[in-house]
Amino acid sequence: MTVSDRPRKRWISLYVENDVGVLAKISGLFSGKSYNLLSLTVGETEDPTVSRMTISLVGDDKTFEQVKKQLNRSVEVIKVLDFTDLPIHAKEVLFIKLHSLRKDEMEEVFRSASVFGLTVIDCDKNSLILESVHTETDNDEVLRYYKKYYLSRMEAVRGGTVAIESVSRSDR
Repeated sequence: MTVSDRPRKRWISLYVENDVGVLAKISGLFSGKSYNLLSLTVGETEDPTVSRMTISLVGDDKTFEQVKKQLNRSVEVIKVLDFTDLPIHAKEVLFIKLHSLRKDEMEEVFRSASVFGLTVIDCDKNSLILESVHTETDNDEVLRYYKKYYLSRMEAVRGGTVAIESVSRSDR
């Protein structure tokens, strides 16, 4: 197996028409190639008629090139950007709800949240919600930590990663 044949993590960004059914059509293209999407986020851009999709997946070079060609041929796709080998800024949102905490545990969660750079966005006397807007890898670490101590009393929700190409020369 050559280097290009090995599956690896990919990042792709699409500008698409902001219309009903576009998400289903695009995600169907990936499932048709037996790709499991690791992350998919969609949001309106500065132009309300255009949405931007950020997609993370694992795949080999040949199949990934075929997918990009198919995407470029799709009427709903305006532009395809392959961020795989480009310097990008990428962040993911993670919410963690912890409940049934004792006073000492609440204090520890506040301390650990500060260390991880998390924001407490809601709390009462024995529960709270943490927000983390970091890289996927950093959020993995945050989750590992809180699962270790609070697994039976936690709920986690992850949003997909959004990414944009870097503009500074130092990142190139």
